[in-house]
Amino acid sequence: MEILSSRILLRPSDLDRSRRFYRDVLGLAVYREFGPAEHPAMVFFLGQGMLEVSGQAAAPAAGPVRIWLQVRDVHAEHARLAAAGVRVVREPVAEPWGLIEMWIEDPDGVLIVLVEVPADHPLRRDSR
Repeated sequence: MEILSSRILLRPSDLDRSRRFYRDVLGLAVYREFGPAEHPAMVFFLGQGMLEVSGQAAAPAAGPVRIWLQVRDVHAEHARLAAAGVRVVREPVAEPWGLIEMWIEDPDGVLIVLVEVPADHPLRRDSR
């Protein structure tokens, strides 16, 4: 199989609320909008990937989906997101594997892990 493109698809219970969360609260850049102008779906940049927030689910579907986002400063994001009222599931913690991670939830309960790779971590030195 040759993969030409990929993205994560979310079908939120409230499209407007989720668009605002990913665009305005998390601050993700919009790649494109589509659908009706008064109620558009959005595709956001996720570093090297994409996140599409479109359609509508009958009920929240947090399920096994997790979104992993690498950030420059997880402590600064913690302060910013907590002040914005985002539910912090787990505060920043230095993990045994060397990354600093915190967990938040989107409006439908989808877990999002924010990860900081410290300057001395082996991922910073991997030349592959």
